[in-house]
Parts: sequence; C-alpha cells; structure tokens
Amino acid sequence: MPSPSVVPLTDADVPLVDLGRQAAALASELGAAAARVLASGAYVLGPEVEAFEREIASFVGVGHAVGVASGTDALDLALRAAGVRPGDRVLTSPFTFFATVSAILSAGAVPVFADIDPATFNLDPGRVREVLDGPDGGGVRAVLPVHLYGQAADVDALAGFGLPLVEDAAQALGARLGARAAGALGVAGCFSFFPTKNLGGFGDGGMVTTDDAELADRVRLLRAHGMRPRYTHRVVGTNSRLDALQAALLRVKLPHLPAWLDAREGHARAYGEALAGLPGLLAPAAASGRRHAWHQYTVRVDGGRRDAVREALQGMGIATGVYYPTPAHLQEALAHLGHRRGDFPEAERACREVLSLPLFPELTVAERDRVISALATALG
Repeated sequence: MPSPSVVPLTDADVPLVDLGRQAAALASELGAAAARVLASGAYVLGPEVEAFEREIASFVGVGHAVGVASGTDALDLALRAAGVRPGDRVLTSPFTFFATVSAILSAGAVPVFADIDPATFNLDPGRVREVLDGPDGGGVRAVLPVHLYGQAADVDALAGFGLPLVEDAAQALGARLGARAAGALGVAGCFSFFPTKNLGGFGDGGMVTTDDAELADRVRLLRAHGMRPRYTHRVVGTNSRLDALQAALLRVKLPHLPAWLDAREGHARAYGEALAGLPGLLAPAAASGRRHAWHQYTVRVDGGRRDAVREALQGMGIATGVYYPTPAHLQEALAHLGHRRGDFPEAERACREVLSLPLFPELTVAERDRVISALATALG
C-alpha cells in the first residue's frame, strides 16, 4: 500500500483538519491491516469487525458494541432497538448535524426540540422540562441528547425525566462525564467513524454501544435485514453492516486515540489561554466534571461579525468551519413541523455566532500560533 500523500481538506495554509498527516504516520500499519483483510476473503462483518466491537466496548466501558454502516444508522437502529415505534416522539436538540433528526424520522418517529444551554451548546435540561410539561410533551418516548463538539451533555439531569436516553455521541468518542464515558451514559450510545471524527475511518462506519444485551441483540438483528437464521426474517430490518476493511483500519488507529485526545486537549488549552479577553469573542471550556473530547474547538463571535471574521481569516490562510449555519427546526425538510424563527432562540443565536478553528492532533504549535495571531488581527 503506497504512502498516502499529505493533502489537507482545503487550500488554506492552516487547514481545519488534515487527514493525510495521520494516515501517513500509520501507513505501514494500515497497509498491513488492509492486506490481512484482502487475504482473508471476509469483507463484511466477520472476525475483524467482531474484534473491533470488543475493543470499542472495552474503550467505552460497556458490555456490548455493534458495528453498523454509519453513525446515522447507529442512531436509527439504536432508537428502534430501544423501543421507539412509528408515531412516537423523540426529544432532541435543534442545534446539531441533520443526521440526528433524520435518524428519528427514519425510525418512524417525530422529532421534538428543546433549546440549548448557551455555554455548552447541548440540551438545556430546564428547557427540556418545559417542553415535556407543555403541549408537545405528550407521546415523547425517548430523549436523544447530542454531545456536541465532543462535550457530554448533562445526562444526569436528563435522566431525571424518566425517559430512555439514546446518546448521539458521534463527535464524542473519548469524552467523559465524571468516571463514565460517552456512549455508556444512556441505554445506548451511537458513534460515527466518518473520516474527520476523532477516530476516523476511510469511509463511513458507525457503532452502537450498550450494557443491555437484549438491545445489542436487536441492533444485530436489525442491521442484517432482520434475518436469523439465514433467509428467515424475524423483523423488517435493513442492510447496515460494518465492512471488515474499515474495522481493520480503525483497529490500527484505536490504540493511538488516547494520545490524540491528549493532543487535542493541549491545543484547546493553549487556544483558551491565548484567546481569553479578545474583544467580541467567547472561547469554549469544558464544563465542571467533564472531559471534553475536543472534536471541534468552537468559539463564539458576537455583534454580527462572525462571517466577516471568517472571511478575514480565510484571507490570511486560516481555514475555519461553521457547525452549523441553520438550526434543524428551520430546515426546509422539516417545514411540516411548523416551527418558526424565534422558537429556539439560543440555538438560532449559536448558528449566527459559532466558528470552529483548526484543531487536530497533528496541528503544529507554529500553525496554532498563526491561528491565534490571525484571529486577534481579524477581531481588531
């Protein structure tokens, strides 16, 4: 397997993420893993996937992990396995990647939103309580908290509502709430191995984690057409199986994840110290008692200046991201839910203010310092 070239995702001097650097450092190990799979003849599920499932379960600290085709499928199948049925309501955040909501719809359920905590960007338990007590609270059968940017939501408070929690931990592998890991905080956790994630593959992939053996078994059944034994279909499932090649390549990367998380945390700490006090900017911080996985380092730029600051940074060779420019409740695809601007003001404000800065384990100190200097200049 030839060494991958170091190619950033953008033409910026300092990319938001550079997948090539990580792949190049592990090229020989990745090549050996790929060759092992090619020689095995087992390309879908099989021993590599089973080994990776055991390793992820151990990393998260749960009894079971089930590999699926994507993080989106992980959410869909976990909801269905947790007992969500067509017509049920699932409460989640309006400030998230759209897959959170599309998975609810794929499960046949109806998304219900509550506003976010402006400090963490995650579901605000107080707002959740208001929704559950209000006219939209009837029929809510589960809560789907999003551990956005790599920080665990306030799951302890959310658990107090007595509803099953299915975690959208797509961005949060390695995050912790006290001694417990994201993915072990609810009835099920859902991870994505999209290439840019903290543990990123070379295509799509996902995982459902749980301590519930029956729930894990239902996900295994659903991911393979509801089939058991072969050609006997007990339920209507789907085709959502993790490829052996992805599992093998991710197994190469997984032992390096703790060091990569430490590197992310170091960059985040340095950013926070350097950016403190810059006018018009609010730097993020990990909430008390939580380990942030720092999938994204996302600041707020107030005063309606976010887009101008982003354009200025681009002009200085600094790539940035906006995750996300439009809240879920205002997406055209959800117009049938009848939401209007102003329904969830904190989520809408976040969409106007958030700006993600370059952050990945292989980011150099010189690149980080250049980002800090450029941001100070852009803010004036």
